[in-house]
Amino acid sequence: MALMPRLRALLRRPFSASTVGARRPTSSARRRGDTVQEDALRAMLLDDPNDMQAFNALAEVVRRRAAESTNPEDPLTATADEETAAAQRARAADLAVWSLAEELAGHPRGWYPLLELGRLSLASDPEGAVRRLATAAERDPEGRALAGGMEILRGAGMPVEALGLGVGHWRAREHTPVVGQHLVLAALEADRALEARQHLANLDAHPDQAEVARIRPDLEQAIAAYEATQQRTP
Repeated sequence: MALMPRLRALLRRPFSASTVGARRPTSSARRRGDTVQEDALRAMLLDDPNDMQAFNALAEVVRRRAAESTNPEDPLTATADEETAAAQRARAADLAVWSLAEELAGHPRGWYPLLELGRLSLASDPEGAVRRLATAAERDPEGRALAGGMEILRGAGMPVEALGLGVGHWRAREHTPVVGQHLVLAALEADRALEARQHLANLDAHPDQAEVARIRPDLEQAIAAYEATQQRTP
């Protein structure tokens, strides 16, 4: 179902007493024209905290509002003497998204908000970030959270941590083959070619062999290219 029709439908829904994902009180000056959209997006996320499209749309709303009006009295916001105005706005926006993700992560099925918390905390608290990504993986039986967590770690130049996360949670028969794809690539990035081949072989256990066949050629090519590079190295 497209995002805008869902927003219109949710605007007609009765109020829910749940506080998970509820909009925090704001002044009328700060609410502006975002209020209706924000309330509808939060209602969608109350139904499904892993609605990526709704989460990203709401994150953009809170980022924009936070960047437009930083609070100099916030102890977590640096002063203009310490950072540039642009950096200050970016930090305020990140804090706003952190607050949003933290609220939604309270939902027992909420794994996507935990991925965002892991991404935001990776630079300052890598161990805590990995724990959040592991919790996200445990909440998603399809493996989408696990694949997302591994992608975050690989993107941060942490292939060994990505391998640890993947090996500790991967169920080759149940999870999306994308998890196996990330395992193969993370193993190569960690200079573990034999392990990469083993993960590739484990994809044979997945029932959707059409999807496995779609990603296998690129993975085989990546392994072959890595091994060829190693052979040319003196």
